[in-house]
Amino acid sequence: MNKSELVENMAKAGGISKAAAEKTLGGMLAAVTTALKKGDKVTLVGFGTFSVTKRAARQGRNPQTGKAITIKARKVARFKPGSKLAESVK
Repeated sequence: MNKSELVENMAKAGGISKAAAEKTLGGMLAAVTTALKKGDKVTLVGFGTFSVTKRAARQGRNPQTGKAITIKARKVARFKPGSKLAESVK
């Protein structure tokens, strides 16, 4: 499912226009992004939790040359599915 299909499904489920659904989805994504940038967690009970974790620097290899390289430390976004979502996917 891509973004336009998600917007269409949201509009049908909510009984709203596609424009309103797209605006709502954009607002939700912006709110989650802002919270993660600040280092906060976003928990949607039953659906899942978005969070940020730090990935330590590590050694890697250039696949073309085989030469060892250092991969810098960085922050990564994570998603842990909630119980209802995990159960519905089984």
